[in-house]
Amino acid sequence: MGAPVQSLASQSPNKAEHSNINDKRHRRHLLGNRLSRYYFFCSILALCFVLGLVIVFIGKTALLLFGDVSPAEFFLSFNWTPEEEAFGAAAFIVNTLTLTALTLLIAVPVSVGMAVLCAEIAPKWMKSFIRPVLDLLVGIPSIVYGYLGLTVMLPFLRRISGEGLGDGVLAAALVLALMVLPTICRISDDAIIAVPRKFRDAAYALGSTRLQVIIRVVLPAAKRGIISAIILGMTRAVGETMAVVMVIGNTPQLAKSLFTPSSVLTSNIVMQISNVEFDSTWNYALHMMAFLLLLISFVLILIIRVIGRKREDA
Repeated sequence: MGAPVQSLASQSPNKAEHSNINDKRHRRHLLGNRLSRYYFFCSILALCFVLGLVIVFIGKTALLLFGDVSPAEFFLSFNWTPEEEAFGAAAFIVNTLTLTALTLLIAVPVSVGMAVLCAEIAPKWMKSFIRPVLDLLVGIPSIVYGYLGLTVMLPFLRRISGEGLGDGVLAAALVLALMVLPTICRISDDAIIAVPRKFRDAAYALGSTRLQVIIRVVLPAAKRGIISAIILGMTRAVGETMAVVMVIGNTPQLAKSLFTPSSVLTSNIVMQISNVEFDSTWNYALHMMAFLLLLISFVLILIIRVIGRKREDA
């Protein structure tokens, strides 16, 4: 009778010790979770604070322009001669939109076609080769693309076009298309893969061919993801600087042909910002160009968010 009582008495301290250990472990987990929550919250606040500072600084400096130049002159005039106090940025705005549109016209069909190839047609060994190559192309610095465009593409364009220089919107669009193609392709590839298999099986059961399934079922089902990929590619094309500077010609004039040396918002900013005084109308005009690029990026990102929210609701 004494032995079981002694055994139970010896077990009770062990249970209490085990309970204390569990309590300490639980408190450590709670403390870790709380600290992690505070850390992430502070990180978000710091990011928002820095972003707000960028917007306030660029916007405040840019708006000083309209104290000396009217908005109509800045946005509608094609005369950019800062030495004569003429600050018309319409040529840069039109060139930027033209370059972006031409880039997407070249890159979107090729990138979406490659995405369809990787997701629907290519054998496994080809997919395992193409996807890492595309990921590698995404990480290559833009100046490398610009150097290849300067040393390889421009001489090629001179030979096939007969132009003396070859600089212009076409050269910049080809370089940018090569840069944005991996981004659009990989995101479109993921969107196509996310289409449920039952959609394809139902279409095949109705007698559809592979081409009909891809065109009429898979691509419509993945269109929101593909549109998001195109918009992300557009944001990179709009904001790209160094590659464009190396091949577009950097002449402040409207691009009247594909081989006319011209300039866009980003290239004009980077070519002139180091040569102007801070408290000058010229500097304010360059900051206004930067502010326009910032607004365009925000609008494109908001469009992506709206498309993603609609996809989740669907």
